[in-house]
Amino acid sequence: MTSPPKITDSHCHLDFPEFSGELTDIVARARAAGVHRMVTICTRLANESLVRGIAEAHEGIYYAAGIHPMRAAEDPPVTVDDLLALSRHPKFVGIGETGLDYHYTAESAALQQASLRVHVAAARETGLPLIVHARAADEDMARILTEEFRAGAFSCVMHCFSSGAGLARAALDLGFYLSMSGIAAFPKSQDLRDIFAAAPLDRILLETDAPYLAPPPHRGRRNEPAYTAHTARVGAELFGLSYEEFAAATEVNFDRLFTRAARSE
Repeated sequence: MTSPPKITDSHCHLDFPEFSGELTDIVARARAAGVHRMVTICTRLANESLVRGIAEAHEGIYYAAGIHPMRAAEDPPVTVDDLLALSRHPKFVGIGETGLDYHYTAESAALQQASLRVHVAAARETGLPLIVHARAADEDMARILTEEFRAGAFSCVMHCFSSGAGLARAALDLGFYLSMSGIAAFPKSQDLRDIFAAAPLDRILLETDAPYLAPPPHRGRRNEPAYTAHTARVGAELFGLSYEEFAAATEVNFDRLFTRAARSE
C-alpha cells in the first residue's frame, strides 16, 4: 500500500488533558495519516517540563513555549532570558505562542502587548520563529509586528490564521507565514479561504491547534494531529494543486521557517 504524502502539524497541544492516556495512539494515527512531524506548543511556562518531555519521548515531535495572551494577566511575566534559556534545548523550535486576544481578554491588552514584545525580542535574538495568536486585535497586531520588525528582523507564523485580509497583508508584507487550520475547512469560512488563496503558496503552513477546531468530517469533536490531512486537502483545492503537490510545498515552507526542526531530520 502506498504511504500518504508527508505533512507536518505545525501547531498542536499534546499536553492538554483531552489527550491524557492516549498519546501513543494519537501519534500512531498521525503517522498513518502522513503527519510525520508535530510541534506541540506550551502555553504556560509552568507546564514547560511536561511539553518538553513529550517532545523528548517521540521522534518527529518538537516543541515551543511562551505565554499565551489569554494568560498574560494570570501567569508571571516572562523575560527574554527565560525564553533564551528554554531555547537551548535541541527540540525547542519556536517562541510562543504569544500574541493578542481581545475577544476574551481585552481588559489585559496592555499586558498582552508587553508580553508580545518580550517574545519578539527573544525570537529576534535566537533566530527561532515567533508563533503568534491573534484574535479581535488586527490593528494593534499589525502595528506592533510592523514596529518590531522595523526595529530588527525576525521570522514569524500567524498561527491558526482567521483574521482579516488587512492583517494577512501586513504579515505577508513582512515576510511572515500564515498557518491554515481546520477553520479554513468550515463551510462558512469562504472569506478566510479567499485570503489563503490570495497568499503566496510559499508562505502557507498547516496545523490543527488540536484538541480544538477539528475540520469536517470531525467538526464538533476532539481534534488531533491526524486531521491535518483534511485541512491539507482543502488547501490543495484552493491552490489548484494535487494533494501531493500541496503537501510537498508546505513541507518546504515548514523547513524554511522551522530551521532547527529541519536540521534535526
